[in-house]
Amino acid sequence: MKILGISAFYHDSAAALVIDDKIIAAAQEERFTRKKHDASFPCNAIQFCIDHAGLSLRELDAVVFYEKPFLKFERLLETYYAFAPGGVRSFLSALPVWIKEKILLKKIIFSELSKIEEIKKGDMKLLFSEHHLSHAASAFFPSPFKEAAIITIDGVGEWSTASIAHGKDHTITMLRELLFPHSVGLLYSSFAYFLGFRVNSGEYKLMGLAPYGNPYSERFCGYVRLIKDELIDIAQDGSVWLNQEYFDYTTGLTMVNNDKWRKLFNITRRLPDGELLPEHCDLALAIQRITEEIVLRMSTEAKKLTGSKYLCLAGGVALNCVANGKVLSSGLFDDIWIQPASGDAGGALGAAYCAYHMYFNKTRTADGTSDNMNGAYLGPEFSKSDIERTLRKFKADAKYYENAHDLCNITAQLIEQGNVIGWFQGRMEWGPRALGNRSILGDARNQEMQKRLNLKIKFRESFRPFAPSVLVEEAGRYFDIDRASPYMLLTTDVKSERRRPLPDDYHALPWREKLYYQRSDIPAVTHLDYSARVQTVHRETNPLYRQLLKSFQERTGCGVIINTSFNVRGEPIVCKPEDAYKCFMRTEMDYLVIGNFLLFKKEQPEWKEDKDWKHEYVLD
Repeated sequence: MKILGISAFYHDSAAALVIDDKIIAAAQEERFTRKKHDASFPCNAIQFCIDHAGLSLRELDAVVFYEKPFLKFERLLETYYAFAPGGVRSFLSALPVWIKEKILLKKIIFSELSKIEEIKKGDMKLLFSEHHLSHAASAFFPSPFKEAAIITIDGVGEWSTASIAHGKDHTITMLRELLFPHSVGLLYSSFAYFLGFRVNSGEYKLMGLAPYGNPYSERFCGYVRLIKDELIDIAQDGSVWLNQEYFDYTTGLTMVNNDKWRKLFNITRRLPDGELLPEHCDLALAIQRITEEIVLRMSTEAKKLTGSKYLCLAGGVALNCVANGKVLSSGLFDDIWIQPASGDAGGALGAAYCAYHMYFNKTRTADGTSDNMNGAYLGPEFSKSDIERTLRKFKADAKYYENAHDLCNITAQLIEQGNVIGWFQGRMEWGPRALGNRSILGDARNQEMQKRLNLKIKFRESFRPFAPSVLVEEAGRYFDIDRASPYMLLTTDVKSERRRPLPDDYHALPWREKLYYQRSDIPAVTHLDYSARVQTVHRETNPLYRQLLKSFQERTGCGVIINTSFNVRGEPIVCKPEDAYKCFMRTEMDYLVIGNFLLFKKEQPEWKEDKDWKHEYVLD
C-alpha cells in the first residue's frame, strides 16, 4: 500500500511517502526552493518522493493532508468572535486567505497535484488527518515501541495545542487535549519574539541563550515569579492557562502586548539585531526552566494515564532537547523516542502513517529496539556523475578518492589540523538537524572553533552552541548518557572528569566572557552549563560518517567532532551539490568533501556573486 502524506500552508511544508509500513522518502519543501520554512504547497518534495519510489501519482492508494481545514477555520472564526470587536482589521485582511486555504483546500490540493501529473479527482483518495493526531502518529508509529504514552506539544493545530495519547500496536487513542488559546508552544514563542528572535524559527535560539542567564540572581528568580503570577497558571497535570491580557496572538499582528510586557519585566522588547543584555539572558533562562517544569508535569500525567514504560514525543516543543533530557533523566520512563522532524514537516509523515494504520487498518511491527526512520536519511541523494556536472559548471578543482577509507583518513587529518570541512554525502536528512550527510565539521577540542564557526562560517550570533557527533560506543566516555541519541534531540551533561572548574564569579561575568571560558577538554561542544546536544553515530545507519569518526579517533584518541548543519544563517540546509558548492565558496570553510571528491578552497576559481547573497537570508 502506497500513501503520500502532505503538510503545507503554515510553515515547514513537506511530503513523505510510506509503502507497506516502510518510510521510502521524506523531505521539506524549503530544501528545494531555498526559502527557509517555506509554507507553499510541497510540489518539489512530492515530486522527489514519487520519483525516488518510481511511482506515478495514480499509483498511490491515498494522499493525506496533515490537518482538518474546516476545524481550523472554525477555530479561527470562533476566536475572532470571542475577542470582537478587537482584531477587526486583522480579521478582514486574513479572511480571503483563510477562504482559499481552508474552505477550498481540497480543490487546491488537486490543482497543485495536477501540476505534477495530470490527474482527476477520481484517480486518488484524498484524506485528512487531525493536526495533533498526525504529530502523535509521527512519534509512535516509526518508534521501536509496541506500546507507549505519546505527548505532542506545539503552538496550535485546529483547536489543540498539546495532547496526551496512548499508542498500542497500530492504534492511537487520544486521552487529553489542551485547547487554544492556552498553549505552551505559543508561550515559548512569545518569549522568543520579545527577546528579538523570529517566531516559528528562532525558538531554538532562546533555548541556546538560556544557559547564559544567572540561576542564582534575584532578577532570574523575580522573572520566574512574575511569569507564574501574571502570565500563566500551571496545573498539576501540566495543562496551562495563559492570561490573554498580556498576549496578542489570538487576533492581533504581534505575539504579545509589548507595553504590558515592558511594564511587567521592566525591559523593552529587544530588536532582532539588538545587543544582548544580562536581563535578556535571565528572562530566557526563566521561561526555559518553566517550560521544562510543564513538560515534566505533562510527562508525569502521561505516565499516570497510560502506565506505559515508554514515551514518544512530537510537536515543535519536542525539539527542545533540554526539556527532553530532563524527562529522560527523571526516570519516569524506561526510554523515550522523539520524532526527528517534530515540527509541522513531521506532520506529513504522521498523516501518511495515520491513513496506513488507522484508516486502512494495517498491522504494525515493532521490535522494541530499532526505529523505522533509517537514521532520518530519507531525502535526495546524488550520484558521482551529478557531482561531476556541478564541478564542471563551476570549473571547480577537485581530487577524487577511489577508496572511502582514504577519503576519511585525509578528512580526519584536515579536521585535526584545525580546518573547517563541508561534508556532503548520501541521502539528505529529514528534519531540522544535520546528522552527518549535510554537515559542517570541526575539531571539538579546538577552543577557537565555536567562535570561528559562528562568525566566519554560519554568520550568526556568537552565543549559539554547537553539537557533538560521537561514536555510539564512545559516548559514555564523554557524556552522562547510557543510550543512543542518533537524532541530536537529547541534551546531557559532559562527564565531570572532563570539565574544568569555573571561577567563583562566573555567573556574574558578562555573557561574552562566559562564552569564551574553556569549560572542558572538548570546549567547542560544551555549553555554558556543561551540557551538550549529543548525536551518537551508528554503523547501521551511516557507515561512512562512522568511518570518519573512527579515523579521527585513531589519529587523535578523541571520538568526538563538531557537527553543525551545512548552511549559513537563514538558509535551508543544502540539498544539491550546487547548493553545497555555493555555500562553501561564500564562507570561510577550508575544504569541501562532496561524495568522494575533496576540494581545497584556495585552489578554487575566484568566486563572484551576481548580488549580495547575504540579503537573501534574513535573521532566523
